[in-house]
Amino acid sequence: MTNKQRHRDISYPGRSVVMSTGAMVATSQPMATQAALDILRKGGNAMDAAIAASATLCVTEPQATGIGGDCFILYHDAQMNALHGLNGSGRAPARASVEEYRSRGFSAMPERGVLSVTVPGAVHAWDTALERFGRMDLKDVLQAAIHYAEDGYAVSPIVAGCWKQDEDLLAANESARKALLINGKAPACGSRYQQPQLARSLRLIAAQGAAAFYKGSIAEQIVHYSKQHDGLLAMDDFAEHTSDWVNPIATDYKGLRVFEIPPNGQGITALMTLNILEQADLVKMPHLGVDHIHTLSEAFRLATAERNRFICDPDFNDIPIDTLLSKSFAQQQWTRINASKLAEHPVTSGLPNHKDTVYLTVVDEQRNVASLINSVFYQWGSGVVAGDTGIVLQNRGSGFVLDENHANCIAPRKRPMHTIIPAMVYKNDQPVLSFGVMGGHYQALGQCYVLSNWLDYDMDLQEAVDAPRFMPEGNSLFVEKRIPQKTREALSRRGHDVIETAIPMGGAQCVQIDWLNGVLQAASDPRKDGCALGY
Repeated sequence: MTNKQRHRDISYPGRSVVMSTGAMVATSQPMATQAALDILRKGGNAMDAAIAASATLCVTEPQATGIGGDCFILYHDAQMNALHGLNGSGRAPARASVEEYRSRGFSAMPERGVLSVTVPGAVHAWDTALERFGRMDLKDVLQAAIHYAEDGYAVSPIVAGCWKQDEDLLAANESARKALLINGKAPACGSRYQQPQLARSLRLIAAQGAAAFYKGSIAEQIVHYSKQHDGLLAMDDFAEHTSDWVNPIATDYKGLRVFEIPPNGQGITALMTLNILEQADLVKMPHLGVDHIHTLSEAFRLATAERNRFICDPDFNDIPIDTLLSKSFAQQQWTRINASKLAEHPVTSGLPNHKDTVYLTVVDEQRNVASLINSVFYQWGSGVVAGDTGIVLQNRGSGFVLDENHANCIAPRKRPMHTIIPAMVYKNDQPVLSFGVMGGHYQALGQCYVLSNWLDYDMDLQEAVDAPRFMPEGNSLFVEKRIPQKTREALSRRGHDVIETAIPMGGAQCVQIDWLNGVLQAASDPRKDGCALGY
């Protein structure tokens, strides 16, 4: 893949693609981007740098990520010229069952609170990834995160807005109120903020390794807190947690091969959507015209119906991955799209019976490539901070259902369906694009949209990321402010209930590798506070 030859009109707001020849980092916080670059300059590789950035984001973007969350990684090992996947998602407690939740009066999984918490998998994933591919250990890569937690950091605009929005949620949990609010209020944009409790936890992990989190005092404090508040977590749930190396799944799109982490992640949703879109002649559809948005939305709705039916922990259920990713199934799905009318809701499966996040990517001088997502799910996860650890616990348990006949039904030590999905794109046997799009259930559509903008509409990476977004949900179609009014009206005539979203959708980070010229190109989403930098 070569550089796009188009030049943006600099009379209009925007920014250029960032270019370098050595290494490149793209994250949603400048402090995290710089932390990764520092690691690279000290001799670390893409894996070391990615985890340093992820740990820094756990401090500087605490509403979206944390060491109380989960982590998925795709990693291209340049020496072996091979792609590896790591599933670092946590499991339900051994006491978690449909009967347990129903006995407590629940008809659906709780979205917040201690009963929505699964075992956090991030720290174990970091340790597992570094042991196999890193040149450094946890102590080395956690230093920037520890520094910002102890000495403080400037609260950036997007983070400050999210913090202010959720003051009531954090105030409702005594530990969260003490750790994350100042006299009951969120820290102001531009203020300096310190997290001494989280700093102590990070120092313990740096000194004792992941064992501190899963077998030591941190696990003890989290479990003690859970028991105090009638939760289900036990020490064995932590001590027996594992991260799993997995074989990435893939599909071909327009001459490229797109890779994702397999279920329990929803990456297969993006691949199914791309397979359906490959049947369409998108290049003949005006970008953000009614045909374009209708086609992408309907393809995504079809793929989401399959996700909702099948995606779960593969250790508990067989998932027909080969069938779902087959081109023949995509052709069948394509015939279900009515070009002039919204499909009836709810969309059903095409097979016969038988929320917030951070994404980052790093490419190093040797062309090792890390595509990494770390998340606590909803903003502030469960809304629970465990005692005085300073750790926000995720609410991934809310991703389960309480229907015994559903593949994604909660069960002891089971992983829920996961929304976080790092991606990597290859041409032949070389990676050419490492990217991801944050935003809960939007992530799969966001990946398809950014990739299509880049390939089908010949945009450079930054243009592909900047373009206005849309997201179907039921009969509703949420659109960002810049979607043209003419298009909105035409979509309404096709049956879409068009709703302008109050906040932008998701956030993307991308790095392209131009092997011919030896150049790296990167884009960072203006919907977040971050940046891409290289050398």
